[in-house]
Order: sequence, then C-alpha cells, then structure tokens
Amino acid sequence: MRGDKLIIEAHHRSAAEAVKAHVGAAYADHPKPLIVSIGGESGSGKSELGRALVDVFEATERHVLLLQQDDYFRLPPKSNDRKRRQEITWVGMGEVRLDLLDQHLDALRRGAREITKPLIDYEADEILEETLAAAGAEIVIAEGTYTATLENVDCRVFIDRTYIQTEASRRRRARDAQDTFIERVLEIEHGIISKQISRADILVTADYSVVTAAREST
Repeated sequence: MRGDKLIIEAHHRSAAEAVKAHVGAAYADHPKPLIVSIGGESGSGKSELGRALVDVFEATERHVLLLQQDDYFRLPPKSNDRKRRQEITWVGMGEVRLDLLDQHLDALRRGAREITKPLIDYEADEILEETLAAAGAEIVIAEGTYTATLENVDCRVFIDRTYIQTEASRRRRARDAQDTFIERVLEIEHGIISKQISRADILVTADYSVVTAAREST
C-alpha cells in the first residue's frame, strides 16, 4: 500500500531470520515459487515481518515478491472507515477481495510472468493498479489479517499477539484514529482472526520467538 508507515525493529529482523531458517529446513525441496502467508491481528507486526523477511531472503539473492492484503480491500482506507461507521456489519473478511488475492497466488504458482494487482494510495484514498514482474520468483509472501485462510499457500506464519497486546504498536504506526469505535472493530476482528491460528505452520509468539506450530491431527 502506497503511503503506509512501517517501523521495522530488531525483533522483526530476528524473527524474520528465524522464519527463514524454519522455511529453509522444512521446504528446501518444495517446488518454486514457495508461497508463504503472514497472518495475525491488526498491529501485530505482519507488514514489518513481511518486509524484514523479504530483506533476509534477498540478502541470499533469492527473488521474492511481497503482496499486501491491504491492497485488496474493496474500498480505500478512509472510505472503508466511513463504511464501517455507517454499518458495523461491514467489518470482516467480506471487506477484502481475498478471492482475487488467492487467484493471484494461484497464477504465480502456475508460473505467471507478471500480475496486475490493486494498489491502494492511503493518502489519496484511491485504488490504483500496478503490474509486478514475477518471472523467476522463488518466494512469494502474502501478509495481512486474513491470509491464513487463503488456499494457495504452502507455509502459514501466524503472529500470536492480540489487539490488546498490540495497542502500543498501533498507536506508533498511527494509521487509524484510535477511538472506542476502532476498539469495537478490533474486537470483532479478534473473534475472526484468533480462530485462524489452528492453520499455522509457524508461530511467532507474543515476544517474537519463532516456533513450529503444533497442528491438530485430523
């Protein structure tokens, strides 16, 4: 998303190194591109971890693409906030074109040389388009609140921090007004996102330790 503000700190970079090690060990022989999602609640550090993960992979000369769920919202951010305040039931997965994001991941998996995707301009409150060159991509990272639900993902990373734990980082990022309505939105999102932890392959804990998730047997 154009105009987004990221504050990447040492704990994001150390977690990215640990995620890279986990991915390298578990998916060394996986067909390319390997598609990794980073999910979790608002303010948990998904965007920061995603960018840091790009950096650590590119440091080893890997071709990496990063897709942000924020670009796939049906409405640009300020318009979306107004819609939420008019109709609280708008809050949830239906706000996002997850089907389109999944289609783009599928196209990349099938070897697409480029994709044309939405690009949100935060300050202008507009949805634009951009074309990403994808030829030779070895790793695709999709980050966003609901990305654990995407089907075309090989490895799901989940940051296990609730909206209560992320209050300080949300205020520092200062992307949305912090008021009682936003707290209500975050509570609704928590009810949706917290259930998605069961799909995780890799967990980033509240203190940014990285562990292999214990998956329930089916």
